[in-house]
Order: sequence, then structure tokens, then C-alpha cells
Amino acid sequence: EVQLVESGGGLVQPGGSLKLTCATSGFTFWTLLVSWVRQAPGKGVEWVSDIYTGGGTNYADSVKGRFTTSRDDASNTAYLQMNSLKPEDTAVYYCSVLGRRGQGTQVTVSS
Repeated sequence: EVQLVESGGGLVQPGGSLKLTCATSGFTFWTLLVSWVRQAPGKGVEWVSDIYTGGGTNYADSVKGRFTTSRDDASNTAYLQMNSLKPEDTAVYYCSVLGRRGQGTQVTVSS
């Protein structure tokens, strides 16, 4: 059974950091692109980052230099390290593999 489970969200002050985790099962994870996307209240889904097999990465301009995505193929897990968080980063964050997503994890940036 294919499964993605995001975790690590929470409430953080502006300038703070969070690390999100995407635990997967049922995929040949090491062969697949892993994306992070987010959806803010009342807005559409926004692409955040990609990490390719072999570790190459791509980021949206809005997060470049602040967010870092990584992967551990041995444990079928991907990560999103988020630093220098801003209120506009507030959203539900999802990891995506082959067009599938988990339930998401809420990130709220507020003082």
C-alpha cells in the first residue's frame, strides 16, 4: 500500500525554524522525484521544492536560500528544513510522490 505521512509542523515565531519529515512506504522511493508543496488558507497549491534521485534540488524563488530539502533513500524518507520562516510561509505542507500526497502538516508562522 502506498503511503506518505508528513510530520514536524507547528507554531513558530518569524525567523524561526522547523524541519518537516515525509515518511513513505509502498514506493520504489530511491527511483523517484520527491516534491514538497504547500497550500495557504484560501489559496491554491504552491510548489515549494523538488529533490531528484541522486540529490539534485530545485526551489521556488519564494523559499530559495531559506529552505533545504533532503532525502534518505535507506529509510524512504524526505525532509524539508525551513529556516528564517516568515508569516507568508504559513500553510499546510505536503510531500508528493508520483502525484500522491499525504494528509499534510500545518505550519503556522506568527508572533
